[in-house]
Amino acid sequence: MSRISRASVIFDMDGLLLDTEPFYTQVTQQIVARYGKTFDWSVKANMVGRPAMESARYLVDALDLPLAPEDYLTEREHLLKALAPTSQALPGAVELTRALAAAGAPLAIATSSARRLFDLKTARHKEWFGVFRVVIRGDDPRLTRGKPAPDIFLLAAEELGAAPATCIVLEDAPSGVAAACAANMQVIAVPDPANTAADFTAATRVVGSLEDLTPSDFGW
Repeated sequence: MSRISRASVIFDMDGLLLDTEPFYTQVTQQIVARYGKTFDWSVKANMVGRPAMESARYLVDALDLPLAPEDYLTEREHLLKALAPTSQALPGAVELTRALAAAGAPLAIATSSARRLFDLKTARHKEWFGVFRVVIRGDDPRLTRGKPAPDIFLLAAEELGAAPATCIVLEDAPSGVAAACAANMQVIAVPDPANTAADFTAATRVVGSLEDLTPSDFGW
């Protein structure tokens, strides 16, 4: 990984900053169990980080569910609303982002989550999330394509006033890694240890946790 002096840093949120991915597993398994199906990483690995509708269509096809993707998403959101406000920070997330902000690093979030779920997930973390200068959500009307297209990261860089080549992205999903690479940005992958089905070879660097990183890794 070539060192970028004073990089702008763009973070994914779910499964990277907040430990919300188990919520998606829990509620999706609850839904598919009615049809005798199992939702595991062999399916989830192809859904993480992608736009909601795209992921829903993949799920319905992969598990051959007698359910419209739209109906799955409606039920999933209803179930997630009860869990989202309990979201907890993942190890190292608060410490790293606050240290970067204190050093003067421009920080952004680029998440596939829509605003209403984003607001629920971050409700108890408002002070912490204040360190991010820019937040781009998946339902931003300026976005026409979701990850693995680079659009969300390019928009985040534009809002930060940064050239893509001066940005480092942090991601937990292969689709996000692909999006960052397509945006001509370096990307540090922080995979879920349970996600052994995913390929992160395209990442500039792979670490086990945000605890493994310091501001110096970003030129600060």
